Amino acid sequence: MKKLKDNLQFFFKRVDGSTQLTAGAIVIILLSLLITGIIHGGIIGAVQTLLVVVISILFIHIFLLLGEKAGRYTNDLQYRIDRSVDNSFIEYPLAILIYDEEQRIQWVNPYFIDNNEISGIYTKNISDISKELSELIDSDEKDISKTISINDKKYLVQIKEQFNAIYMFDVTHYVEMEQEYEENRSVIGQIYLDNFVEITQSMSDRDISNLNNYLTNELSNWALENQMYLKRIDDDHFITFAYTSKLFEQEKEGFKIIDRIREYTYHQNVPLTLSMGFAYGVDDLNTLNDEAQKNLNLSLGRGGDQVIVKEVGQKARFYGGNTNPMEKRTRVRARMISEALQELLKDSDQVIVMGHSHPDMDVLGSSLGVRRISLMNNTPCKIVIDQNDVHTDIARMLDETNKDPDLKNDLINSAESEGIITNKTLIVMVDHSKQSISINPGIFKRGNEKVVVIDHHRRGEEFPENPMLIYIEPYASSTSELVTEMLEYQPKNKKAIQKIEATAMLAGIAVDTKSFSLRTGTRTFDAASYLRSVGADEAMIQNLLKENIESFIQRNHLIESIVMVDNNMAVCVGEEDHAYDPVIVAQAADTLLSLNNVEASFVISRRPDGRVGISARSLGNINVQLIMEKLGGGGHLSDAATQMDDISVEEARQKLIDVITNSDSKDK
Repeated sequence: MKKLKDNLQFFFKRVDGSTQLTAGAIVIILLSLLITGIIHGGIIGAVQTLLVVVISILFIHIFLLLGEKAGRYTNDLQYRIDRSVDNSFIEYPLAILIYDEEQRIQWVNPYFIDNNEISGIYTKNISDISKELSELIDSDEKDISKTISINDKKYLVQIKEQFNAIYMFDVTHYVEMEQEYEENRSVIGQIYLDNFVEITQSMSDRDISNLNNYLTNELSNWALENQMYLKRIDDDHFITFAYTSKLFEQEKEGFKIIDRIREYTYHQNVPLTLSMGFAYGVDDLNTLNDEAQKNLNLSLGRGGDQVIVKEVGQKARFYGGNTNPMEKRTRVRARMISEALQELLKDSDQVIVMGHSHPDMDVLGSSLGVRRISLMNNTPCKIVIDQNDVHTDIARMLDETNKDPDLKNDLINSAESEGIITNKTLIVMVDHSKQSISINPGIFKRGNEKVVVIDHHRRGEEFPENPMLIYIEPYASSTSELVTEMLEYQPKNKKAIQKIEATAMLAGIAVDTKSFSLRTGTRTFDAASYLRSVGADEAMIQNLLKENIESFIQRNHLIESIVMVDNNMAVCVGEEDHAYDPVIVAQAADTLLSLNNVEASFVISRRPDGRVGISARSLGNINVQLIMEKLGGGGHLSDAATQMDDISVEEARQKLIDVITNSDSKDK
């Protein structure tokens, strides 16, 4: 057997694992072919056989050469592949870290060490390098990618829990590129000079020129400092183009330009302020310009003297608004709004008037006023109100209104309102502009409603889409005041305003102005005078607004919990397990302002609906609206509120304290 094996090895040998013919074997095969050719074919056969042998030898030689060359190439390629695979784990530009169950570092590749100057790496835990990375390992989300920071580097991290391995791709360059792109995106701003036209009407040419020079120089210098392009496109209107990085810097500063201009014009006895709207977030300049204009309109709707910044598709951010909005309403505007409402009434089959939930006297008074305007224009009108869920003063007024059969029939509840609405029904929102706080938010679900908004609160970000008519005047004392002025321009006929309606509207003005002591202007007294002339009963108002004993006790009980914050802000808190009527809470906040050294008051309590409510009041030096907006609410500079879900009274108190102590709402 061994001899046979040795003989076979003469013919075959193994090269790199493959079996090939040896040279001796080839010679023997060729000689055998030649002898066979001579024997069987003579000379010709021998020649033919010789040619075949020669060609075969050449073919075999070439084949062997190619095989040898291919073998060397394959061996070299395989060697380089194996080497690169071995070295990539060590030298590839990818930081690799392996840890144990205690998050102790067991091994890191040289790339991680070379790019992170961390001494004693094998004595450290993951948390010593990055707490963010340690928390990511402990989280329930595995096999995820997230960007973290280690020293001055940014890494895209992938955690493979099954191997206790962390792969970190250095994306610092790409993060810097993205940051540079975000910082240099386009911003369009609209700037408006509040009251400029009204103020300059009574000024001399010289004074107008001086004011224009000051405004132009101040705004131009501000734009130059912030690398903005500024262009005046009208007497009271500018447009600016900027970069997001400079816009963000202005946000950090709180847009001090509006404070500088307000202080200067105040000392010049010229009540002029700035309103601004900025938009960014998309590359379409037309879209940015439209959004900037909307933000400017929102700023003006909130009373002016403020800046609104909004990334397209995101929530708006508010700055300024620390002063009472200046009166710029004219009788011409009131008449135009009144006439516009008449045209809408002509195209409507009926009107549904709604106030906010838990209506106050201003809601009821303005609702009755809108109903009267509707009847003057021969359009039926219904008022939505839940008569079983109202405060004592509203209940007393409803007892009086129910004495009129026609008026009683026009008071309906939420369910009834949804049953009668049609495509031609005009919905009038009074004393609010947020659908979510309407007495019946469900009435807006169809999406094609004809809506009119009449309100005296600053406009918020939540607002009806495409309303038919907007009459928001934040400087007005009440919505009843606005509706009263509109009544004066309606058709004079047998359907004139009734005594009970005039009394309700005057009561609404009295409640919102704290008996004409707050937010009262000359137009307020004009409206009150008109209502008195058409029969408003002051004696009835006194009886309607009387406080019952239980409410008096609860209000004083809330006041007993007073705690002073920042020396001039009073905070009162109700019990967690006791629900207070929102009107009582508001009355407590009003009462606190009568105390010495109290500039602002906040009363927190559980509401009957289970939410926690905060009622805020101020004397004007502190903007409680800005504070309430940070807690999800809104209102006026001196009169605001919010309601909060899924929170305890104590948690609401702590949130309020945090906002107050970090707030820039104090008027400078």
